Amino acid sequence: MLKPLGVDATGELVYRTMVAHRDWGVADLVTSLGLPEEELRSTLDRLADLALVRPSREDPDALRAVDPEFGLLSLVQMRQAQLQRSQLELAESHAAVSDLIADLQEAAPSLSPDELVGIDEIQRRIEVLASRASKECLSFMPGGAQSEASINAGMPLNQAALSRGVAIRTVYLDSARNDARTQKYVDWLVEHGGEVRTQPTLPARLLLVDRETALVPLDAENTRQGAIQITTPGIVSLMRAYFEQLWYSASPFGAGRTRDDEGLTGQERTLLSLLSQGMTDEVAARRLGLSLRTVRRMMADLMDRLSAKSRFEAGMRAAQRGWLA
Repeated sequence: MLKPLGVDATGELVYRTMVAHRDWGVADLVTSLGLPEEELRSTLDRLADLALVRPSREDPDALRAVDPEFGLLSLVQMRQAQLQRSQLELAESHAAVSDLIADLQEAAPSLSPDELVGIDEIQRRIEVLASRASKECLSFMPGGAQSEASINAGMPLNQAALSRGVAIRTVYLDSARNDARTQKYVDWLVEHGGEVRTQPTLPARLLLVDRETALVPLDAENTRQGAIQITTPGIVSLMRAYFEQLWYSASPFGAGRTRDDEGLTGQERTLLSLLSQGMTDEVAARRLGLSLRTVRRMMADLMDRLSAKSRFEAGMRAAQRGWLA
């Protein structure tokens, strides 16, 4: 009960005992409480520092408990004064930080405030948006398995946002389920209140914050090149509606791989669709977040199931069966 005042459990036990038995000395306390004498004397020193015990006027070598009505109330008042000083210092620090931010922004290079060049600028803007979020953070995370650097950068931001009650919903690629590191991170995120689902493919990386701000890459194929921040209400609203559409049809991250009525997984159907559009195996692999070897193995399996001897024949038979619908 006294921990907020700086008194740990042992200290509280010793103080309570000394209040109940005002004439007890060190030997009595050691015997009654079963504490080592060294630990008891260390505890008495801490209580003396907090002005809860003091030397006896009758026996200067003995310590006596200060009456709780005086000692504890004095300790509460001292703690209140410390908190008031801390609040004042915090307010002064906040004002100083605000002034510093304004000075730094004024001195920053005169780039368009909406266009971010390079991965460092993107990361800085994500940190600012995450710290300002008050309602929700929605994101598409293409690319398959998440790198250790990406996880390490995102974890503290997500933890701080979730602790403020911000709703976090993320859509990964289905292929991310195959990576142990990504699985561990998703488990952590869900345990702390986040929601994660997957889709076979995603259009591009996207971050939506509080229905007010969207962050999208300048080049969907090279997200490290730069990004653009969008705050136009109509465009942000449209992007959020698209997010909700994909979220609704996505699968929970922990769900097992399911097959449709044709016996196809979402990845297989999407692969057929991508290849039917003329995309190469390399591009399809990148869109699905899979290795080139995995994509080619999937395609070989599909050709076998279609009894096709060529990609063209496989495409024809897949179309006839309605697999490309």
